[in-house]
Amino acid sequence: MSNPSVPFLDLVTPHVEMKAELLAVLDKAIDTAGYAGGNMVKSFEEEFARFCGAKHCVAVNSGTDALRFAYMAGGVKPGDEVITVPNTFIATSESITQAGGNVVFVDVDERTYNLDPAKLRAFLTSTCKKDASGKAINIKTQRPVTAVVPVHLYGQSADMDEIMDIAREWGLIVFEDACQAHGAEYLSRKDNTWHRTGSMGKATAFSFYPGKNLGALGEGGAITTNDDNIARICRQLRDHGQAQKYYHDTEGYNGRLDAIQCGFLSAKLKRLPQWTEARQRNARRYTELLKSVKTVTPPFEPEWSKAVYHLYVIRVKDRETVQKKLADLGVNTGLHYPVPLHLQKAYTHLGHKAGDFPVTEKAAKEILSLPMFPGLTDEQIGRVTDAIRNTCTE
Repeated sequence: MSNPSVPFLDLVTPHVEMKAELLAVLDKAIDTAGYAGGNMVKSFEEEFARFCGAKHCVAVNSGTDALRFAYMAGGVKPGDEVITVPNTFIATSESITQAGGNVVFVDVDERTYNLDPAKLRAFLTSTCKKDASGKAINIKTQRPVTAVVPVHLYGQSADMDEIMDIAREWGLIVFEDACQAHGAEYLSRKDNTWHRTGSMGKATAFSFYPGKNLGALGEGGAITTNDDNIARICRQLRDHGQAQKYYHDTEGYNGRLDAIQCGFLSAKLKRLPQWTEARQRNARRYTELLKSVKTVTPPFEPEWSKAVYHLYVIRVKDRETVQKKLADLGVNTGLHYPVPLHLQKAYTHLGHKAGDFPVTEKAAKEILSLPMFPGLTDEQIGRVTDAIRNTCTE
């Protein structure tokens, strides 16, 4: 009898193991009619803020809303330009547009796939000038360049020291997109201290989509911030602009996160450190076993990063052929992301063409996400790496 295939992700086993705890959350909600707002929401927000090292957490109904509300509350005005990377999920950029901003792309670093500080500086130096107040203005469009959004892609922090320095020099607001990076850490060379994602920028967005390192049993997201005013505005935006019930300071949205999901997340947050250690252990095992396969480029983790490996992404030539052969050998894989944002139909109005962001484009043709989840066994990792070795050395 042949071995079962290696799944890309296992969302069944951890929830079965936690079934009693999760059902207790449901029982509590039913017994107290605590479905929207209330203690479970407040408790989770306090717990997650503490986990991230931030003063505030505002729970919302998706990572996309977390991004949009953060931009709106943090100072992005209609017409402003906001810089981010083309190598990310569209939620990063579409929420900029939804907040009234204009998306501007800057290419990524060849090794980390995160925003390249050198390219960010080069863009600002070549394309922008400073107004009388020291703020950046795009010379070509005459629009204010207000913010930059580093994405902590695949669970690894961007180089925040460099990005924060450049942002200060040009008067930019820094928003972290940590939707894949719950618990990832960054070693600041300024104070020689490790900082978690969610504590460094003006505000940070997280996603709790079920497949994330900390996932709800449905949709969910959160904003973390140390800024009292941003937290206050985000709470209003998620709740129809209400300062208190039936008193609307502004128009808002229905962006609340259900209390039941917050209860589930509180239960799972307690296990997140051990799940993170398992992902990191699995990543080390992958890297060790793939070391001898010269045609495979494993993830690069700088000394200033403690990645949480939401994804374990390798690079290979002839990616489609490799992916198909792995599937034939019972190894399920994923692509994150095969078409860069600047080449998507949704962004044709920006006028980009192939070749505009060469690092992103090259990576998009070669990246391949291997199975990665806390319960991945050494036997499964061995099967995956044996399949890669057989496939990539034929």
